[in-house]
Amino acid sequence: MTASSPPAAAWPRFLPSGDAALSVELGDTIDRRISAKVVRLHRHLRGGPLPGVIETLPTFRSLLVRFDPRETAPAALCDALTAIIGAMSDAPLPSRRWAIPVCYDPAFGLDIDEVASLAGMSPAQAVECQASAIYYVYMIGFLPGYAYLGDTPEPLRLPRRKNPRTRVPPGSLAIATAFASVYPFESPGGWHIIGRTPVSFFDAAADEPALLAPGDEIRFEPIAMDTYEALHNAGGTRPRLLGQEAAI
Repeated sequence: MTASSPPAAAWPRFLPSGDAALSVELGDTIDRRISAKVVRLHRHLRGGPLPGVIETLPTFRSLLVRFDPRETAPAALCDALTAIIGAMSDAPLPSRRWAIPVCYDPAFGLDIDEVASLAGMSPAQAVECQASAIYYVYMIGFLPGYAYLGDTPEPLRLPRRKNPRTRVPPGSLAIATAFASVYPFESPGGWHIIGRTPVSFFDAAADEPALLAPGDEIRFEPIAMDTYEALHNAGGTRPRLLGQEAAI
């Protein structure tokens, strides 16, 4: 806890978001342990929703709770949420762990040489460093299925590009500051592009359209260009689910 952080007793903190939603803040930093509390509350409410609760949306350090004001009052909802949070376990959070194949060839990793140079590494060393980490899904946002993945190894924590691209190809793996992500669709973007995956991260026709969910973990697995092309030409691939792990 930093000197400016409120004491643990200050959390949760409830902030109104219009007349039909509450932001339930569980901390003031981007931290896996705070995120685990957010995800645990999100899963709890999805498994047994409170009367009047319509939807919950996890963010880095808070949970947005949408509710029907005709069915519940904000004060009653705050009381119920406080009781749930107080009773939540601190046991490690069960987490799915995925293996995501990525081709880091310069044809796809448009910035891999520059990233390596800024980090004082060779491109091969930068790939090895980036793929060595187990990444954690903090939240989904910006685009459908776009996951904010922490935490990039320290040597590769670079500022965003000075000149964002107007078009980033779908499947591009990118890094900026402490985060990594994969663009599910073609989009503008200002992160450093270091590779591409044949995995689809969003399918609107699926029961769960977004592949990843907050609390999941990812390991990136480098693949050669011919392997990427074979998987891509076959219509992409679903990543290997390595199993359930205790993430936090």
